[in-house]
Amino acid sequence: MSLLFEKSLAIVLRHEGGFVQDSRDPGGATNFGITRQTLSRARGKSVSDDDVRCLTQEEAAAIYRQFYWDEIRADELPAGLDIALFDLAVNSGPERAVMLLQKVLGVEIDGVIGPVTLDAIRYAECIATIRALTRERLGFLSRLAIWPVFGRGWRRRVLDVEREAIRLATSSYLTGEVSNMIDTKTIFASRTVWANLIGLAVLILGMFGFDTSGLDAGAFLEALVQLIAAGSFIASTLFRILATKQLGR
Repeated sequence: MSLLFEKSLAIVLRHEGGFVQDSRDPGGATNFGITRQTLSRARGKSVSDDDVRCLTQEEAAAIYRQFYWDEIRADELPAGLDIALFDLAVNSGPERAVMLLQKVLGVEIDGVIGPVTLDAIRYAECIATIRALTRERLGFLSRLAIWPVFGRGWRRRVLDVEREAIRLATSSYLTGEVSNMIDTKTIFASRTVWANLIGLAVLILGMFGFDTSGLDAGAFLEALVQLIAAGSFIASTLFRILATKQLGR
């Protein structure tokens, strides 16, 4: 069991809790968030409410790993986005979770994490993607008939997961932790990074006797960031077109 999965599962279980049998919930009896239907699928046979009640956390973890975490290929996602999509998959199903993510990314919506979706994730800004996914998730939930019953709790859960996901994404970036995917777009589009580089370049030029007093560093930075943003957009668009053509062959 990977450390990332363990951390993400702990967050999910914090919201799912133990055995619950609410007549207003169409999912019926659940334990650790696992429904009777899901447990039947995992065991390959029909189970009873008592079977759900007696479900162990170890078996629940194995089910979450097989039917949710692996289904959305969470091990291949950036830190933060993995927990955001995982919790969404647990709450609304893996296919629905992936479809909402694909809508945010602007790629074909088929409910399956494939090469095109993974490429789009690589070129997307992680924290912005997490926030956009949260908006799509709340929009979807608010349209459900049982929103008036469970809406307040769902909203609290979704926003809590978003905060945790952004914290993980930020921590991973700041500490330089190695993840399966590197968000190079965030680095190259960072005004702070380029401002520091420009300042260092001005300092070095000054040390070698070049007159940099007339240089408008702010204007130069703005032009550079705009140029990088335009280049990133063009490269991302071309990459998606090429990836789509490759899949179509």
